Amino acid sequence: MSFQDKNNSKVIVALDYNNKEDAILMANTLKPSLCKLKVGLELFVSCGPSIIKDLHTLGYKIFLDLKFHDITNTVVKSCLSASKLGVWMINIHSSGGKNMMVKSKDEIVKNNYQTLILGVTILTSMEENEINEIGYSCNIKEQVLKMARLCYQSELNGVVCSTKEAKFIKSEFPEDFICVCPGIRNTENKSDDQKRIATPKLAAESGADYIVVGRPITKSDKPLESLMMIKKEFDESKII
Repeated sequence: MSFQDKNNSKVIVALDYNNKEDAILMANTLKPSLCKLKVGLELFVSCGPSIIKDLHTLGYKIFLDLKFHDITNTVVKSCLSASKLGVWMINIHSSGGKNMMVKSKDEIVKNNYQTLILGVTILTSMEENEINEIGYSCNIKEQVLKMARLCYQSELNGVVCSTKEAKFIKSEFPEDFICVCPGIRNTENKSDDQKRIATPKLAAESGADYIVVGRPITKSDKPLESLMMIKKEFDESKII
């Protein structure tokens, strides 16, 4: 069974570090009652699966953000291996196709894991000209919706998308089809490598179910205080 905790926070803090020491220090600075944590490629490659165990010990739910994209058999086995770690959520690239997504979800269900599996639509670091450059003929909104439909047909739990597309996805699919939105910045924050960004308030109003926040929290002088402010803004905007 996947790891469970008692909080239902909609804020996922990205631990974008290349070493365990900094990641654990930040995890100890924050609180598992206020957020979940995202472990991406850099941290996972640097530390291996042990980082998941360490963060679970501290009481956190983990979004393992490895964006699997390979031949179907490799992705299926990778999803199963990730689920065995007890993580709360994983993701795969929807551009890998329906067969890859269906079989990955089926393998998780067959083995009685509760791990949520999301499809990555179009990376939030990409702009219109870049998706055309790699061969997509649609605009970003149309392409994201096309990929979201494929994820829904494959019975995934939801998608990773920008807030700009979340409102269209939430209007087309059932409420329990999750939208996880990265690229969250406060007004004063730089966009860094993200292109399609939004504030916590705008993300909430756009229908995001969860937001992924990195630098505005982890690079803050007061990370816990920044987390609490972002969570409050998102939660209050969702209620309105």
